[in-house]
Amino acid sequence: MEKYIEIKERFEAHQDPENAVKMAKYMKNLFLFYGIAAPERKKLYKDILKEEKKNKTVDWKFLDQCYEDDHREFQYVTLDYLTAMQKFLTYDDIPKIWKYIKEKQWWDTIDFFDRIIGEIGLGDSRVDALMLAWSVDEDFWVRRIAIDHQLLRKERTNTELLEQILVNNLGSHEFFINKAIGWSLRDYSKTDPEWVRTFISKYRDRMDKLSIREGSKYI
Repeated sequence: MEKYIEIKERFEAHQDPENAVKMAKYMKNLFLFYGIAAPERKKLYKDILKEEKKNKTVDWKFLDQCYEDDHREFQYVTLDYLTAMQKFLTYDDIPKIWKYIKEKQWWDTIDFFDRIIGEIGLGDSRVDALMLAWSVDEDFWVRRIAIDHQLLRKERTNTELLEQILVNNLGSHEFFINKAIGWSLRDYSKTDPEWVRTFISKYRDRMDKLSIREGSKYI
């Protein structure tokens, strides 16, 4: 049976209408939900992802079907699939991923895409220039990915790139941008608190209070 249809039947069999209302409300009623909590949802297609990894080929048609579905759980399937197949993703796949980034945007998917793009970047330095370009994109969700794509890199963080991207977004009035700036600084402060202290001191007058508060949490 086709993967998409198989998963859809499993989701429909395990849907929880009461929880679906709660999940939709948490996401500002932007999306429909089956009401399946993450742990149970992932179990429902664990076997399919296991088989896909054996195939070692990304099924973009399947991912398109998932992302086009009105239920938010199917966007999560796409993200879990890409994460499971991360080692098979290359720089040339980013235009395909871009299509998903630009659709049905909200923090829950965007904050997965930054990790996926970031992982590709660890193996291909061309992503650095791309993230610099994304950091000035008119779409603030795209800028958020650029800001946070180096999260959890620790000593592998490209601090010159990080500074350029953050500076490109200082002075923003967008909550999701200022929060992302704070998160990126807070995360890197666990590796190099002095670098973060210096950054905040240097750019404090241009930084939003939220970014300073988040970025200073561990220093």
